[in-house]
Amino acid sequence: MPYTAKHRYAPMSSKKLHPVAKLIRGKSVDSALETLRFLPNRGARLLEKVIKSAQANAEEQGFRHPDELLIQDVRIDHAGMMKRILPGCRGMAHVLELRQCHITVKLEDPEVLFGGKEEEDEDEAE
Repeated sequence: MPYTAKHRYAPMSSKKLHPVAKLIRGKSVDSALETLRFLPNRGARLLEKVIKSAQANAEEQGFRHPDELLIQDVRIDHAGMMKRILPGCRGMAHVLELRQCHITVKLEDPEVLFGGKEEEDEDEAE
């Protein structure tokens, strides 16, 4: 069962978050948080918070070792834009489009992903 966490309407363009998300896809939670800790990007702080939230959700739902979870999926989707108007020269107005995104992180138990205990249980049953 995947444990998910979402940050909706994150105040950052999805274009800036995609390279950071690529770095942590498929890693364990500990190594992903370690990787994000040393990145200077603001997007790394946002992803760090969402991963910690998903880890807390897993612990809340009864998973005993949340440090052993793997990052199954990281999705960065477009959200709406906030439009602001700046005064321009000769009476014109310039529109600022402040982009937003939705961040979704899914964590999964490695035994479920790779079938660790299930195969051993079947062998013992025979």
